[in-house]
Amino acid sequence: MDTHLKDPNPCRVIGVLDDGVASLNATALAHLRGADVVIGGTRTLALLARELKAGAVQHDLTGRLKDVPAWVRAARADHLNCVVLATGDPLCHGIAPYLAQHLCVQALELLPNLSTLQLACARIGLAWHDAAIVSVHAKDAGEWRRGATPEHGLYALAQALRTHARLLVLTSPDNSPDRIARLLLAEGLGDDFLMAVAENLLQPEERVLAELSMADAAGTCFAALNVVLLWRVAPAPQPVRFGLPDTAFVQRQPDKGLITKQEVRAVSLARLQLRAGSVVWDIGAGSGSVGLEAARLCPRGHVYAIEKNEADHAIAMQNHAAFGVANYSLHLGKAPDGLDAWPDPDAVFIGGSGGELAGLIAGVMGRLRPGGTLVMNFVTLENLATATATLAALEEEGGGGHFAWDVLQLQAARSKPILHMHRMAAENPVWIVCAQRAGSAA
Repeated sequence: MDTHLKDPNPCRVIGVLDDGVASLNATALAHLRGADVVIGGTRTLALLARELKAGAVQHDLTGRLKDVPAWVRAARADHLNCVVLATGDPLCHGIAPYLAQHLCVQALELLPNLSTLQLACARIGLAWHDAAIVSVHAKDAGEWRRGATPEHGLYALAQALRTHARLLVLTSPDNSPDRIARLLLAEGLGDDFLMAVAENLLQPEERVLAELSMADAAGTCFAALNVVLLWRVAPAPQPVRFGLPDTAFVQRQPDKGLITKQEVRAVSLARLQLRAGSVVWDIGAGSGSVGLEAARLCPRGHVYAIEKNEADHAIAMQNHAAFGVANYSLHLGKAPDGLDAWPDPDAVFIGGSGGELAGLIAGVMGRLRPGGTLVMNFVTLENLATATATLAALEEEGGGGHFAWDVLQLQAARSKPILHMHRMAAENPVWIVCAQRAGSAA
């Protein structure tokens, strides 16, 4: 920061821990004692009430975060010394980024403290330099369930568990350690991690429970004030991300083969132009093969899948359970029912249309984000004709915006043994129809 731009009367954002005054250094304490306006949560204000000078105005920010920038602006406009009390390090899932967003950065002076996560790691000797920090201090969305969407308060944690060996978790009264343990059990990770829970840090009733199993933690009640540490004790799987063999998926019996075959699946996924954060629709999911591979290819995105056949839906659920992804939601139903509730997609795969193909194409092209891609697989001439005619009509009338489309015919042949030799056995030809909306993907 250019020191010439430094504000002569900045708002001091001071990190405080639960031992109150003992957690403050001399500089922070002096600023607190000299403050004309003090902003903080209910507990923090009570902890430091004796240190405030007579007549200091106090603002309780509990449930009123949006009012804090205005309180700070008013204090600075009156040339008053203003202090905002934060928990631990204000830059670690704290209030500082929010204030910086709504106030000039030069208007703030940060006096950070230790994070409660650092303290918890110190209590059990867990190195945290390579750990992922996740906050589940979110609105209560209930218990975690397989296939939950990104709106769930535990979604970020479910994702992080797949990619990090150590996690430091800021909890909430609703998203408590026992609920977190049940999440790991639901995701099949109960034996892969151990948990430590640090309760009431720096208070007389402090308690640290280390090396808890998920089964034990899931049935334990914890103090409301806590942080959670998770670390992997089993080797992380290194699954194939793209191009799995057909045998990697459960398929309907006795009609084995009702699956998007490996070669067609690979080309279709390539044509979808997936990115790490893509929102993907899989319509007519079947066994789930395309959507589940897409989920692995989009670790920061999400796949929304729908299948109308109950038997196929059950098979796709089995494949989801075995696949080790938390960014996949499978719905039982017939498209387009329910698609209105899904976020606009970056990529859409249609493997089955249930007789609603023309309407589905029109609806998808109207929802695709700029640069988004629609990929469809067909094995019948009739569906191919419907798809191309629909795209041509939409192109002519301008429906779905500007887009380009093309058709690829793919016919693979696989070797099979015959006596002591091998022959080539042809798979059924498949038409891959692609349409890409104009514009740049975000």
